[in-house]
Amino acid sequence: SSSSAESLDRLYPSVGSTKPPRKRTTSQCKSEPPLLRTSKRTIYTAGRPPWYNEHGTQSKEAFVIGLGGGSASGKTTVATMIIEALDVPWVVLLSMDSFYKVLTKQQQEQAASNDFNFDHPDAFDFDLIIATLKKLKQGKSVKIPIYDFTTHSRKKEWKTLYGANVIIFEGIMAFADKELLKLLDLKIFVDTDSDIRLVRRLRRDISERGRDIEGVIKQYNKFVKPAFDQYIQPTMRLADIVVPRGSGNTVAIDLIVQHVHSQLEEVRAALAALASAHQCHPLPQTLSVLKSTPQVRGMHTIIRNKETSRDEFIFYSKRLMRLLIEHALSLLPFQSCTVQTPQGHDYEGRTYSGKQITGVSILRAGETMEPALRAVCKDVRIGTILIQTNCNTGEPELHYLRLPKDISEDHVILMDCTVSTGAAAMMAVRVLLDHDVPEDKIFLLSLLMAEMGVHSVAYAFPRVKIITTAVDKKVNDLFRIIPGIGNFGDRYFGTDAPPDWSDDEDALST
Repeated sequence: SSSSAESLDRLYPSVGSTKPPRKRTTSQCKSEPPLLRTSKRTIYTAGRPPWYNEHGTQSKEAFVIGLGGGSASGKTTVATMIIEALDVPWVVLLSMDSFYKVLTKQQQEQAASNDFNFDHPDAFDFDLIIATLKKLKQGKSVKIPIYDFTTHSRKKEWKTLYGANVIIFEGIMAFADKELLKLLDLKIFVDTDSDIRLVRRLRRDISERGRDIEGVIKQYNKFVKPAFDQYIQPTMRLADIVVPRGSGNTVAIDLIVQHVHSQLEEVRAALAALASAHQCHPLPQTLSVLKSTPQVRGMHTIIRNKETSRDEFIFYSKRLMRLLIEHALSLLPFQSCTVQTPQGHDYEGRTYSGKQITGVSILRAGETMEPALRAVCKDVRIGTILIQTNCNTGEPELHYLRLPKDISEDHVILMDCTVSTGAAAMMAVRVLLDHDVPEDKIFLLSLLMAEMGVHSVAYAFPRVKIITTAVDKKVNDLFRIIPGIGNFGDRYFGTDAPPDWSDDEDALST
């Protein structure tokens, strides 16, 4: 057919231009989990790093490793070994198996009788794969289809993945498409003996996918083996590294890890430079500070005092939060409107001109601002973001996310009780942008901010409105605000902070 001809034309290498194939086979792999448990630690695979330049975009695109090879060649095992050896907090593991096309009724019947060729390039949605990888490379969130191998169909629900510093994309046709090939920074071909792959495939399809041995053998001889010879094995010559024996080749895996580490060093240097960007400059125009009246000054005196009891700290913090929320709401867009009073006269008033207001708290301390927001905004929707610091790298990490649907149409009140360097706030803003919230509709609210955090957020996101009750000039070597307020979350909830904890929420330090 013409569609088949077009899909074959985009293949790399071109069909018919390859050398006589060797006797090998093809690969399916498991869908990516939200986290990966290794022998030493847990690595989150559904989060994002905060590495953005002064324009609020990634300082360097994510490093993409392509893993190709035959069916059951051990690509997933090799990917796991690379992830564990890399020792980086955020890795996205993307499987080509998630991108099988939706089958027609006739194709479903063929699949049920093992007569549909899942090992042909036409079985994969390359356009969706390429669009997804492009977004992930740019640090954006993506929706990934979930494929059910038992029913040969996509499930109704899709899952969300966020960009990471390293993306591992693996699949049998990882090197088969010319456009896809351009997105891969490092191409690895896992070369495993065909007999070993056949045994693995038999074990997997029978135990995990409910197939019978006759059906597996039939599919292997009719589709898997010929597809490997025609489309997969020839792409071995395109690989930067060939890993014979798969996971048994530790030398090759060590070389791969060293190369990726050299790429990530450039990103870490960019992060260090961002922390000091635009310091000692005038405070940005996007900053709005609550007027320092005697009342506001008096409440700050109480909550900053280390001798203040927990009950008084909570009471006066809540009063400040209410004033802060009211001040923020006055900065929302309003339009003129006319209403009729009970006396039958017109009143020229103002009404909110947006669609809806959503509050998003950065856990844990940002959650304490929710009651103040609910008290003044009827039926306000609330979302939460959990960001914590990796104690080894000092880098903020996204661990949990719950946002209302259609948040892109709302003005968003982002709540974080204290901001020192601004890294937590920047990551939270980036997450909102990933969910298509316009930058100029994001209001970052905090009881106390350091000048460093104000500059960092404003420099990265110049259209985000920053609203606070006070700005302190300094942070110390531990990134605590000076003179500061202490650890807000621990004082509010009555918990003890670790000795090296910071003021940037009770979850984040840099």
